Amino acid sequence: MNFSPAIDSPSEYNADMELSHIRYFVAVAEELHFGRAAERLHITQPSLSKQVSRLEKELGIELLHRTKRKVQLTEAGRVFFKEACRLLEGAEQATEAARRAAEGEIGALEVGFFSPAIYPIFPEILKTYRDRFPDVRVTLHEWTSAVQIERLREGKIEVGFMRAPVDDEELITERTFHEPIVAALPENHPLAAWEVVPPEKLANEPFIMVPRHKEPNSFDKYVGICQRAGFSPRIVQEVFEIHAIVGLVATGMGVAFVPASIKVLQRPGVVYRALQDQGARIGTAVVRRNADPPPMLRMFISTLREAVAELSQRSGKQLIEDP
Repeated sequence: MNFSPAIDSPSEYNADMELSHIRYFVAVAEELHFGRAAERLHITQPSLSKQVSRLEKELGIELLHRTKRKVQLTEAGRVFFKEACRLLEGAEQATEAARRAAEGEIGALEVGFFSPAIYPIFPEILKTYRDRFPDVRVTLHEWTSAVQIERLREGKIEVGFMRAPVDDEELITERTFHEPIVAALPENHPLAAWEVVPPEKLANEPFIMVPRHKEPNSFDKYVGICQRAGFSPRIVQEVFEIHAIVGLVATGMGVAFVPASIKVLQRPGVVYRALQDQGARIGTAVVRRNADPPPMLRMFISTLREAVAELSQRSGKQLIEDP
């Protein structure tokens, strides 16, 4: 292996040069003593001397001036030492970055969500995950459940929070959160005085509903409540955004069914009341591709499980049901 003496940076040399040879030279350059450097490196002094001499031969440059009493750096050796330290530092940084990537500590995670589906637990999961893995860039995409499924198949997101159930052989439902469905009523509505509302009392009410082509699971759940009560809802307005639904209820345009977690949206003019229907529950599925998850996603799922367990313990309720 031949190197031109005109080259003054180790990073420009032939890639066949071993980092171990450079480490050996750096140790000698720092100690200016082969015996101490060999002890530091846990190798024999003759072996160290041989490796450094091999490096000089490959470079075609004398790096060290040796006498019986002392070792000194040549001018070329001083230049090489400075650049060699930078190279070794870069190699250590690259190794550490690779290790952290393998542990899921750095990188980018693409997450899909459907707005009403995130209120129950998503904020807690996201905060815990970001606190634990601050060097992972989390990008959120607000899409319908149908779009999330498509993006998961395409590999454009790693995980999605969407309405359950998800019937797709290519995908895995990691966890499903179930919560009650409640009635959102104008605050001056006669039923606002009731603590629990029988669904049949809403038979003649105008409904504000999520469009079925946007979120079929939500739509079917809400219509199912009405049908069990013996009527079909009179839908006067279809709105996708949950904030808009709550806003329209506040204007008195109609009533709506919403997940119980939406009660955190304490908007003036709206009250939330429980429904007298044991089947009035809706699920949020945490879905990923049917494959071994990459490190970052494994850590995200692990964080999800831990956050759910902690929330369940605090609330005294089982928040997540296994699929």
